[in-house]
Amino acid sequence: MRLLLIRHGESEADILHVHEGRADFELTERGHRQAEAMSAYAAGSYSIDKIYHSTLKRALQTAEHLAAATGAPLIAEDMLREHDNGLLAGLPYDEAAAKYPRRDVPLHTSLYEQESVLAFRYRAEVMLSKLLSENGTDSTIAAVTHGGMADQLFKAFMRLPTDAGYRLFSGDTCIHELLVENGCRMIVRLNFVPHDI
Repeated sequence: MRLLLIRHGESEADILHVHEGRADFELTERGHRQAEAMSAYAAGSYSIDKIYHSTLKRALQTAEHLAAATGAPLIAEDMLREHDNGLLAGLPYDEAAAKYPRRDVPLHTSLYEQESVLAFRYRAEVMLSKLLSENGTDSTIAAVTHGGMADQLFKAFMRLPTDAGYRLFSGDTCIHELLVENGCRMIVRLNFVPHDI
């Protein structure tokens, strides 16, 4: 099975310089162009069978471009939503830093009404299990999601620890291409952005 983890395009939050997370911003005009360009590339490079997508607007709009280009059906999936950042959602960075300073807490707990790191990882593990179990070995599946969830899905795919000291970077409408073949999990490429928009 080929799994394409795709991050959404540029959103209004990127322009406003606010925390996004669960704040439900739409794509910018540039984000729509990025999604169209990524979708044209994906349609010419893969035979996508299904498109699972986060239900947040920026991911849904990106997935709609991909569906229009490939003809693959859309499957809405709340588990692909970004990390629930609680009280930080929608706040300007400087305001959030003043009101809700960053503090290290155990993985099973959280601050400011946020989802804990362990709860976020568990959600990714459930979603990955669903993707792998619901689709055949010859399938090509796209999951249109967010940077934080792509990071967690990648760590789950590679069976890496929750507190691994790095993050997988995801550019606007990038494609992380992963492959499962004969029980072996492989990385084909990471953070591939098929446009210069």
